[in-house]
Amino acid sequence: MDDRTSKGSEVAVLIPAAGEGTRLGGRRKQFRELGGKPMLVQTLDVFERHPEVDHIIVATPAEAVRPLRQELRRIGITKLMNVVSGGLTRQDSVAAALAETPDSVEVVLVHDAVRPFVRLSQVSAVIKAAREQGAGALAVPVMDTIRKGTDLLFGDTVPREKLFRMQTPQGFRRTWFQEAHAEAAAKGFYATDDVDLIQHKGLPVQIVVGGELNVKITTPEDWERATQFWPMWEQILHLETREREVMAEAK
Repeated sequence: MDDRTSKGSEVAVLIPAAGEGTRLGGRRKQFRELGGKPMLVQTLDVFERHPEVDHIIVATPAEAVRPLRQELRRIGITKLMNVVSGGLTRQDSVAAALAETPDSVEVVLVHDAVRPFVRLSQVSAVIKAAREQGAGALAVPVMDTIRKGTDLLFGDTVPREKLFRMQTPQGFRRTWFQEAHAEAAAKGFYATDDVDLIQHKGLPVQIVVGGELNVKITTPEDWERATQFWPMWEQILHLETREREVMAEAK
């Protein structure tokens, strides 16, 4: 197993974008326009801006592969390595994108296509965790009271002190992730997310504190909030990008 953790290693971002998005209604949610561009493009723009990201690979419905590849290159997603046909499940789509990842990549990030409000600093923190620990993922502590329930009646309260809501990106040493996918495929195991896949192999995953803004846009209510927040988000992303440019120039 390759345990190199060089800070000069390449980073690839895998974006599974083949889902139907039925809960939001209408066209596939990843292709709905947010801030004048498809939400998928707005999500990709975060990684296009990030200085540590080298490659982007998108898994999309088979009929969208060619036109999406052409469109993303036309609008200037320079880090796009490929657009591939996704599978029946999210795990299948991630596996299809992972298969396109070159051996020069040391760290692989997986990020939801409909989670555009991720900070550049959060991406950096996940990359750092994957390089140093082998795996890391964004998550936020559960603050609400959690209670079981059946037949419209509440049951036991679940202690929330050690509960987290998972977010993306989730990052992994490429060799770990490839081995975990191969093992899952051989056993017919389908994980709830990519962290689950790694844990199923018995490997540790570091908690990287996420943020409440980094939501997955799933419901009509999510969409309404996202459209209202978008002008402010553009300012946040612009300022964070500029700060990183200034820091890079200072070095």
